[in-house]
Amino acid sequence: MAPLKVLFVCKGNHARSIMAESIMRRLPGGKFTVFSAGSQPRAEINPFVVRLLTSLNHDLTGLAPKSWDDFARPGSPDLDFVFTLSETAANAVPPPWPGNPMTALWTLPDPAAHEGDDVQKALAFADAYRMLNNRISVFASLPLATLQGMALQHRLDAIGRDMGRTDPAERDNAA
Repeated sequence: MAPLKVLFVCKGNHARSIMAESIMRRLPGGKFTVFSAGSQPRAEINPFVVRLLTSLNHDLTGLAPKSWDDFARPGSPDLDFVFTLSETAANAVPPPWPGNPMTALWTLPDPAAHEGDDVQKALAFADAYRMLNNRISVFASLPLATLQGMALQHRLDAIGRDMGRTDPAERDNAA
């Protein structure tokens, strides 16, 4: 089976979506080809993201902010999944994605918007990384070959909804 093509989108493509791309790149087995993009991409990756990913031994090769328009041009890969990580991107009109991908809203707080000293900001980025890692792990463990249509859509939506809660007891009570 060919790798599934996954796109993570947010507004600036300099923090959350870059972390998601990097996390999914590390998954074993070659099940996924992963990309990230933004509705209004920044010029460079957020320095807190660079520090965090480097400290966790992620390979940063090829990571850079890109426009989501780059994935709607002729010759762009047919996408299987598009996950939107920010409210701003969720409220923007996306380009037509090639391949008619399944989409899900996986919003989480923007760590780049966190105010405080550098330690508090670094903790906000680490928390966003943890949430993304949890969601991606659950997604990657789904039996994608057997889930289809509404059943798959329901699971994708649940990952974004239920994995967004920070209190484990709150997640357990929602089930």
